[in-house]
Parts: sequence; C-alpha cells; structure tokens
Amino acid sequence: MPELPEVETVRKGLEKLLNNFYIKKIEVLKERSIANIGGSAYFIKNIKNSFLGNWERRGKYLIGALHTKEKNSKGFLVVHLRMTGQFKLIEKQILPCKHTRVRFIEKEGKELRFIDIRNFGQMWYVPTSKSVPEVVSGIKRLGPEPFSADFNSSYLKEYLKKKTRSIKSALLDQETVAGVGNIYADETLFDAGINPKTKSNNLNISELKKICNSLVKILNISIGEGGTTFSDFRDLEGINGNYGGQALVYRRSGKSCKKCGEKILREKICGRSTHWCPNCQK
Repeated sequence: MPELPEVETVRKGLEKLLNNFYIKKIEVLKERSIANIGGSAYFIKNIKNSFLGNWERRGKYLIGALHTKEKNSKGFLVVHLRMTGQFKLIEKQILPCKHTRVRFIEKEGKELRFIDIRNFGQMWYVPTSKSVPEVVSGIKRLGPEPFSADFNSSYLKEYLKKKTRSIKSALLDQETVAGVGNIYADETLFDAGINPKTKSNNLNISELKKICNSLVKILNISIGEGGTTFSDFRDLEGINGNYGGQALVYRRSGKSCKKCGEKILREKICGRSTHWCPNCQK
C-alpha cells in the first residue's frame, strides 16, 4: 500500500502536471471506486465542468480543490489509493487498460486515469457546504502528521502511556501518527535502534524522541527519492520510486545488516511482516 512518501509524490505530480486541468467529462468504469453517498451519478454531476486546483495530503488521503473558471470553490475531490491505486496522465488517445476505474477527460486525447489493479481505491466528492472530514470519516480518526509540531516525544509519551501493544503496532495505527505503514515503521525503528516488539508504554522519553526524529528523517529521504516501489507503485509519469534500494531492513530478511553484519530477521508482528536487526535493535 502506498504510504506517506508515495502519496506525497503523487500529490506533487498532480499539482505539477494538472495546473488548471479542466474536467469536461468523467467516466466511472467501476462503481465501487466511488465511495460517497449517491454513487457515480452524484460524483459525476458535481465534479464535471470543474477545474482542478491545489492538492493537499492528509495521511494517505489526497485532497484536490475544485473551482470554476472564475476561481470560485466547487468543493473537493478526495482520493485514497489503498493497495494498488495510481494516477496516470494520458496525452494521446489510447484505449484504457482493464484496470482503469475512473477517467477524468479534459479534451480528446488528454485525460487523467485512475488505475487500480486490486480495485480497493476510493474517491469522494465533498461539496462546499461540508468539510472534508464530514464526508470522509476516515480523516476524522487520523493522528498528527509526522512533520507537524503536534508530533513529538511528549505527545507520544502521553498517547502511548496506557498502550501495551508493540511499538510496531502503534506506529501502524493511523490514529497514532498519520501516513505511516509497514515499510517506514520498520525503517524508522531500525534507525532509532528500537526493537519492534517493545511494549509502547515501556518506552522512555529519550527513546520516543529517537523514534520521532528517525521517522521524519526516513520519510524525508524517501520523499526525495520519489517513494518506494516494490510492486505496483508508480508516479503520474509511470516512474518507480527509488527508496527501496536504500532500505536498511525492509524486505532484507536473511541478509547482513548494513551496520553490524548480523542477519536481518523477519517475523509477523500484529499480523504484518516485520524486519529488524537483533543486534542493532535490542
């Protein structure tokens, strides 16, 4: 599943390549891709004949501003990529592939396609009369952004003080911190030198500070590399993310630790494959 760096990479691409993209027509090829009440009919009616403006990211959600020619707001287009969702900008007339779920057409030959192999991705239209969290309930449950002032060791200490689950499980919980998934939880805990099985409420303020600093560091590195591609992720221009080649523990089980030479272990924690070095993360 695309995590914060991958979603941020897509956000940057949407903003860069779709400057005032005019949505003349929409084709919904898979009804389940549209999540809001009213389905595709409501979605199409309210979004067509709009211009796409600025894009924001909240956790793993993409939020695109819609406006009229006169720059009056028309609400928002919200997207969650889920497991395999990706956008592709089409500059010439080609038939859509079998995994194309939604087409935003500007003019003949130019369109934005939402392609989703597993078909778990979702989209919402949010009218100007409502806030985004009112329509997209998942956003209401998100914790602070890793880059925000609200995410710090004091916050984590207070939030985790009664949590006995593992720190790996806590980092994967979007209510703890928004946007983190399996790749960056593993990489963060390795960088911080914290065993992923450690109970959350057993961590002291110094260890929590290391986790905060490591998470921001790892996410910044990955964003600079365009995210990670291990299977399906691509940006709008079809380019793979490059962080995967720099991963220190993720998907490196059985290989030597790049810091100490010990073999990287892999074990299921909270139902997710977890990678760590038993020497560096005691």
